[in-house]
Amino acid sequence: MADPWLTIIGIGEDGLAGLSEASRNALARAETVFGGERHLALTDVGGRGRSWPVPFDADVVLSCRGRPTVVLASGDPFWHGAGTSLAEKLQTGEWIAHSAPSTFSLAAARLGWRVESAVCLGLHAAPFERLVPHLANGARIICLVRDGKAAGDLATWLSERGWGASSFWKLAALGGPRESIREYRANSFAGGLAGNLVAVAVEAKGAQGVPRSSGLSDDLFVHDGQITKRPVRAMALSTLAPRSGERLWDIGAGSGSISVEWALCGGTATAVEAREDRAANIRRNAAAFGLAHRITVVEGKAPDALAALDAPDAVFIGGGLDSAMFDAIWSRLAPGARLVAHSVTLETEALLGELHQRHGGELMRVEIAHAAPLGGYRSWEAARPVVQWSVDR
Repeated sequence: MADPWLTIIGIGEDGLAGLSEASRNALARAETVFGGERHLALTDVGGRGRSWPVPFDADVVLSCRGRPTVVLASGDPFWHGAGTSLAEKLQTGEWIAHSAPSTFSLAAARLGWRVESAVCLGLHAAPFERLVPHLANGARIICLVRDGKAAGDLATWLSERGWGASSFWKLAALGGPRESIREYRANSFAGGLAGNLVAVAVEAKGAQGVPRSSGLSDDLFVHDGQITKRPVRAMALSTLAPRSGERLWDIGAGSGSISVEWALCGGTATAVEAREDRAANIRRNAAAFGLAHRITVVEGKAPDALAALDAPDAVFIGGGLDSAMFDAIWSRLAPGARLVAHSVTLETEALLGELHQRHGGELMRVEIAHAAPLGGYRSWEAARPVVQWSVDR
C-alpha cells in the first residue's frame, strides 16, 4: 500500500521540540502545511504554510490530494480538533496521525482534576449555551475558547446566569515556555487579555442546573400556551424511552418541549410545526438549552413535511392525528421504533381506540387536577383528560 499523502500532526506550545521524529520527517517532506497562524509560527514552515480559512473548511485539504501534505492541530487532533472532519472524507490509507497530549489533558493535569470526570467542550465556534446541560454545582468544565475576549465574554455569560461565584481559570500556552495559569471568580474576571487563550476551566458554583428528570418546569420554555404540560410531558417521555443517539420526530411540536427533553437525553430531534411563530419559539428554546445542534425545526404539516426526513427511532404526536397521517408515519417506521400519540378530542380518541384494536400497544386515559381557589376555599380544577396510545412497530 502506498504511503499516506496526508499527515495530521498534533502540536503543543513547545513547537518542533515536542514533535516525534516521524512528525518532523513528515513536516520536512510536505509541500503544503495547513494550520492556524500560531501552529505555523511554531513550526517555521515559511511559504509552505497555509492558514485555515474562516469558517473552517476541511475541503481545502482535498485540493492537495496525492501530494505530501501536513495538517497541524492543537494537541490531540481527534478531540475537538480537525482530525475527524478530515478522516471522514478520506480512505483509511490516505492519512496517518501523530497526536500530542490534548489541551484538556494538560489543563486537568495542571489543576489536579480527573479528566474523565470533567466536561470537555470546544467553544471556538459554538455558543456558550452548550454549557447549559452541564452546569451544576460542583461541575468541572474545561472549555477551549477563541481568545481573551471570548474568555471575558464567557465569564460575563456565567455571571448573568447566576454562576458568578464559580472558580474560573485562565490557562494559556499550556506545555510551553510561556505557560500561564491564573485563577479568578467568574464575576471578577476582566477579560480582554492579549493573545490566544488556549483554555478556560470552570468549577461551577451558585445557581441550580437543569434537572435531569423528565418533566421540566413549563416556565423554562418560551411558549404561547401550546405546550405539553409538565406532568403529561413526563408521562410521554417515560413512554418514548429516549436513548443516547436516537432520533425523534416531534410532530405538531408547539413549543418544542418534548424535543428539548429528548435531546437532553443525548438524542436528536426533528420538530415539525406548521405555525411560523411557534417554530420560532422552538428555535429559541433549543438555543436557550444549548441544543440547537441537536434539534432541527421543520416548518410544515405532517405527513407532507416528513417526506425528506430520515426514519426515526421514535415518534411523538401531540395532537391532530388522523388516519392519513398515521398511515404515512407507520409505513416509515423500522421494526422496534416507538410511537406515542396524545389526544384531547373525542374524534382523535376514537381513532386511537381503533388503532389500539388493530395494532395493539397500550391505551390509557389520564386525568389531572390542580388545587385552585374557589371563593374563600380551595377546590380541584381539572385539566382536559389526555388519552395516550403507545406502540412499538
